[in-house]
Amino acid sequence: MGSKDLSYIVEQAVDDAMLRDVTTFKMYDFLKSNEYKRNEVTEFLGSPTALSVTTTVNDLELYLEGGQDNDHKQIREAYGHLGKPRARKIKDYLSSILSDSWQYEKDRKPGRRRKTSNK
Repeated sequence: MGSKDLSYIVEQAVDDAMLRDVTTFKMYDFLKSNEYKRNEVTEFLGSPTALSVTTTVNDLELYLEGGQDNDHKQIREAYGHLGKPRARKIKDYLSSILSDSWQYEKDRKPGRRRKTSNK
């Protein structure tokens, strides 16, 4: 599996969240169980898919914030069909996918792990 596979899986998770209201995908668990390498996750985080998810999260934040200027009107037009509770749920879900990726990348950092002493 590579970052292209990971991008495809995340795109499917986004589609499920937006179209079918299914938010069950756990990114960290998926990465860990499939033993993804750090460089694959880093590559994914720099991919157009991750950028698209970030943009969607930012757009949903603008929608939830509300407002009357031109930007907010466009966002309301794009995401108004969701409703604010559903938009909040989707935003949190997409944010968790990105934060799980960043956490996995951080956890897989090469080097020696510090030993915890049991005194």
